[in-house]
Amino acid sequence: MLDIKFIRENPEKVKEGAKNKSVDIDVERLLKVDEQRRKNLQKVEEIRAEKNKANKRIAGTKDKKKLISEMQKLDKESDRLKESLKKIEGEYKDLMYQIPNLPFDDVPAGKDENDNVVAKQVGKKTKFSFKAESYLELGEKLDLIDVKRAAKVSGTRFGYLKKEAALIEFALINLVLDLLKKEGFVPVIPPVMIKPEMAWAMGYLEQHDKDEAYFVPKDNLYLIGTSEQSIGAMHAGEVFDEKELPKRYVGFSTCFRREAGSYGKDAKGILRVHQFDKLEMFSFCKPEDSVKEHKFLLSLEEKIMKALEIPYQVVQICTGDLGRPAAAKYDIEAWIPSEGRFRETHSTSNCTDFQARRLNVRYKGKDGLRFVHTLNGTAVAVGRIIIAIIENYQQKDGSVTVPKALQKYLGFKVIK
Repeated sequence: MLDIKFIRENPEKVKEGAKNKSVDIDVERLLKVDEQRRKNLQKVEEIRAEKNKANKRIAGTKDKKKLISEMQKLDKESDRLKESLKKIEGEYKDLMYQIPNLPFDDVPAGKDENDNVVAKQVGKKTKFSFKAESYLELGEKLDLIDVKRAAKVSGTRFGYLKKEAALIEFALINLVLDLLKKEGFVPVIPPVMIKPEMAWAMGYLEQHDKDEAYFVPKDNLYLIGTSEQSIGAMHAGEVFDEKELPKRYVGFSTCFRREAGSYGKDAKGILRVHQFDKLEMFSFCKPEDSVKEHKFLLSLEEKIMKALEIPYQVVQICTGDLGRPAAAKYDIEAWIPSEGRFRETHSTSNCTDFQARRLNVRYKGKDGLRFVHTLNGTAVAVGRIIIAIIENYQQKDGSVTVPKALQKYLGFKVIK
């Protein structure tokens, strides 16, 4: 959430930021509730002070009956105010949770993904002397991907990765872990189910985002859509020492998404599925370092794509496509020859102190306690990178060569 002091002092800026993100909020109502909340808190404190004075007077007087009666009146008034405060606090919290993180000033304005800005393209778009086949056509011919049996077993938007494709998944994981361990990232395999309060704190369940998550009512747990959600919550309520920052993790997990609202969109294949494996980077850092840290995460994503020698483009995400927790975001999109376009494989976001405030994650510096900034970035979304490899490394005879960077982790160079 945002700092309420910032909202009080900059209501128009908050309105504008939310509007640019296409999020409806009621700042006036929030400020009114905040004022009521502060008045009630002040009255509760005043009654507490009066009760303390009365207690001292009771101890030093013989006529205690009148003072006890006064104490009883104060208790009733205190109970009334506390009950009123409880309701006000509930509405205050709900209103605060509706306000998204504000986009940085340099984020391009726009309504949706059509207004995102291509920052650069790297590598030559792969061209063939033959007609490129889709990853799904090749995957089925080579018995690497089986969506038909997955549909029989689990329904649509599921797939089996088989044979060399399954081995490539582990090769990708090893390649990326080797790279990130050198950069000080701590490998972690996090829980894939989290408590509702942790899911809310990470900022992904407000409004339509809630429809995207899988919830298990009997156990009161959410399945994670990305390991960011359980890694970010790992240090909830904790205080870092300044020397510990930046604290960087790389988490491997299976991720679960409903793909709500994407009916008919990429329904075939393994591009947009309900279950997929991913390595995710996550960083806790000092506020003054988060812009630099964001560029660092993006540079690592680019390093991975360059190692795999897959043509890609970097896209700066516009205000309307940012998502609630992010103040700035970049996507990396890989070239897909059979479609003649780029498709997303990575994203990285700077969430500033938005998640940290909800989670109460701080660090102790020279100036006292401050909230950390949190950042996340895809290291490798396995299914999508396998798609990009099959598409860009296909051969005329229907085989697929393996990127050199992965060959040392595998016992083969060609899939045929």
